[in-house]
Amino acid sequence: MCGSISDKMEQEIQTDEEILMEQISISSDAFKAGTSLPVEHTCDGEDRSPALSWDTVPAGTQSIALIVDDPDAPGKTWVHWVIYNIPATNTGLPGAVPKNKTLDDGSLQGTNDFGRIGYNGPCPPPGKPHRYFFKVYALDTTLSLKSGATKSQLEAAMSGHILAQGEMIGKYGR
Repeated sequence: MCGSISDKMEQEIQTDEEILMEQISISSDAFKAGTSLPVEHTCDGEDRSPALSWDTVPAGTQSIALIVDDPDAPGKTWVHWVIYNIPATNTGLPGAVPKNKTLDDGSLQGTNDFGRIGYNGPCPPPGKPHRYFFKVYALDTTLSLKSGATKSQLEAAMSGHILAQGEMIGKYGR
């Protein structure tokens, strides 16, 4: 019976931590939250990443990570961008981030669901517009992942290290 009470307390503590987690506001000069991404940031255009900016991260942040994915893709959530070990002093990413494994500031890019390194933008099938979640995480550590990590590898490495997070949604349809 003690195990059950302990488990319940742990769940309540975890829930409280989630409620108390700081939020990061994320925005883009390229599009407003909830609106369509410009064609230049999609496979129908130049397929360049949009410029993103976020609030100052909490004290103790050692690195930042970003995941962009599409939960409306047929079959599974489709990952468009994985980037991590962004220096904690960065307050955003410029537009058209190069598709290199390692960036000049030391940030590492992962493998998206196109099987490529870096950003590949929206490319939904014809029909209803899809939602694209731009999710930023402030971490209390620099991750020991090498470049090329997948979203699931990044999420596993981030587990227990997220100090704050935020998201912004863009849309795109054909």
